[in-house]
Amino acid sequence: MENQSFDFSSELTLDPFVIPPGGKYPIFFLGISICIFGISCNLTLLALIILNRNLHKPMYFILFSLPLNDLIGLSAMLPKVLSDIVTETHKIDYHLCVLQAFLLHMYGGGILFILAAMSFDRYVAICMPLRYSSVMTPRFISCIIVLVWGLDFVLIVSLFSLQARLPRCKHVVMNVFCDNPSLLKLTCGNTTVNNIMGLFNTAVIQVVSVSIQAYSYVKILIACVVTRKSETKAKAVNTCVAQLVILFMFEVVATFTILSHRFKNVSVDMQKIMGMLIFTVPPLLNPIVYGLYTNEMRSTLLRVLKNRVSM
Repeated sequence: MENQSFDFSSELTLDPFVIPPGGKYPIFFLGISICIFGISCNLTLLALIILNRNLHKPMYFILFSLPLNDLIGLSAMLPKVLSDIVTETHKIDYHLCVLQAFLLHMYGGGILFILAAMSFDRYVAICMPLRYSSVMTPRFISCIIVLVWGLDFVLIVSLFSLQARLPRCKHVVMNVFCDNPSLLKLTCGNTTVNNIMGLFNTAVIQVVSVSIQAYSYVKILIACVVTRKSETKAKAVNTCVAQLVILFMFEVVATFTILSHRFKNVSVDMQKIMGMLIFTVPPLLNPIVYGLYTNEMRSTLLRVLKNRVSM
């Protein structure tokens, strides 16, 4: 039997992008601009919800989790990648690598659960407007938020806990950031159980999220067709289009990324690029779509800006 040498070093090497000469600083400044813009937009959204009493409603209490989740995904990945590009170090401690992977997977599951919770809120508001205040009570809203984050946390912990049983014999992470598939490639043990658990968790997250959203939006569309109130129709269309666009974009990128780790003919650089898009595109678009696209949120932002200018 061939001997295997197990590497217990805590330092890992990340596989960098191939950047042409003179290209690292333009890429770095472009990336840092995207990072600052995304963080600023999401912090603005959080601040608006916290500081304005007119936004202290069930819809915005649930919406609060979305920019918070986006900040987790954006800050856990992009600053480290940009730092490695400009310093050309590409090193990371194993425990920090696991932490980064854990936060990124929490983000991925969290966005789908949050979208499902938001779709249910809109379903109650549009299809049962007279019962909305009695259904979406503060206690029920708290239960929804705890369920969203709690279920996401349990699924991701169960996924990463399986890695503790596997011996690690490699130290090169074949990606520019850490995620569960890349960490599994560092092991020399049998990863069948891990792969099955990963697919199971992905299936649970997708089935729960898509089922709730499909049911909610079908009901909303039916209500939109049967109602004669133009205001209700406009609210339904705005709600459906905005959320479905973001969901579609996230699903396409996420599905390709997951499948790219299962097929050997997909280039490593393409895996890296698609993987990064998951953690950069939604945090940039979500504040615009769910913040500025919402009339009440947009009017609140404009009022705050107007007050600042007039001071």
